[in-house]
Amino acid sequence: MNDLQKMDGEKSVLRWGGLAGILGGIVFILMMVILLVLASDPNASPEELLMNFPNDRATTYLGESLYLVALILSVTLFLALYRALRGTSLAPALFGTGVAFLGFAVLGAGALPNLAFAQIADLYHAPGVTPGEQTALIPLWQATQGIFYETDTVGFFFLMVGLIVLGLGMLRAPAFGMGFGGVSVVIGVIGIVAIYVVGLGSLSFAAVVVLTNVIFPLIFGWKVYRLSKAA
Repeated sequence: MNDLQKMDGEKSVLRWGGLAGILGGIVFILMMVILLVLASDPNASPEELLMNFPNDRATTYLGESLYLVALILSVTLFLALYRALRGTSLAPALFGTGVAFLGFAVLGAGALPNLAFAQIADLYHAPGVTPGEQTALIPLWQATQGIFYETDTVGFFFLMVGLIVLGLGMLRAPAFGMGFGGVSVVIGVIGIVAIYVVGLGSLSFAAVVVLTNVIFPLIFGWKVYRLSKAA
């Protein structure tokens, strides 16, 4: 491979990674609109969620599928960030991306929780089920939700650590500098603090989720895309 082909390949990585980040932020916004506007209130009681599940099944599956797509697009963005940073900050780029990928893997494993909830809801709405049996299924729903909260918390923690490490690498990278590096570090720190202060189950955590899944991919996706033009 000659130098020109190598340069074109590197530009392609940055271009596709940047576009993936921008698209990932847009997909996440669409996911939030679908789940918040069309589905039942996620803060409703477990009994209400069980009762409404048949009506919310299709909408929730669509929203969760979009979330999984957004995660995949974010992985592509982080690969591009690694490529953009490895020349000047190899260690932070490598370790930050690696830790972030652990977070994406855990988050991806819990991206479709209603595959598990559907089985509980089917039992709840099964013909001939008694009120006592329905009542017994409510704690099972709560326990299942607790498992997904735990996996989401661990995945989000890994992702925030990855953002901090990548941000530290950006501080010394001329292509990013203090501005972009500081933004990445601040988002990561805010995310970790929020995990311990309010927790993922709190409505207040939604602001952190927007920072991580909308603001970050849009800003850094656009930045990486512009780097592909300047390379």
